[in-house]
Amino acid sequence: MIKVLLYDDSNQFREAIALLLDGSGDFEIVGSFNNCETATTDISMLHPDVILMDIDMPNTTGIEGVRMIRQKNDSIKIIMLTVFDNNKNIYDAIRFGANGYVLKKSAPAAIINAIKDVFEGGAPMNSSIATQVLQMFAGMSPATQNYGLSEKEKEVLQSLVDGNSYKMVAASLKISIDTVRTHIRNIYEKLQVNSKSAAVAKALKDRIL
Repeated sequence: MIKVLLYDDSNQFREAIALLLDGSGDFEIVGSFNNCETATTDISMLHPDVILMDIDMPNTTGIEGVRMIRQKNDSIKIIMLTVFDNNKNIYDAIRFGANGYVLKKSAPAAIINAIKDVFEGGAPMNSSIATQVLQMFAGMSPATQNYGLSEKEKEVLQSLVDGNSYKMVAASLKISIDTVRTHIRNIYEKLQVNSKSAAVAKALKDRIL
């Protein structure tokens, strides 16, 4: 069972997500709240695997919630949920460490698949959002530094950019998944990021590969 923690200020949407996930049999909703002001405390008490985070919430926005969570926890998976697929939200979500970005109007199956994907190490995005991410980084100047990545670390990073999960990276490079995790920890440290999506964003933005 994948343990899911949900933040959204719409009671109707939270109830719909709860029904969707409960009906699938693969998930457990460990918490459901209308704001993320106490997110770090909630995480320490509820131990979720994946967080579904609405962007537009009163008092503390989802973007602020991600930044707050990443100051304490760099391993938990966070998927942003929003009505709008605008560049500013996408950039901020990735910059602060979100692992995926899914529109609320997505089909129920797409939301379920996104949670499973991010749990397994993927970085789910709607096609419209993925297109905007590529457009955002298109035409940016090459990096002035290579961040000291080894050739193997670049191969791992390239595989992440290609959208592969940790298991797929291991299979394609013929290395163990533990070795993949070691390379990814080193990549995160060198790039000064704390999530797969942030590493991919930096690789694209700075033309590292």
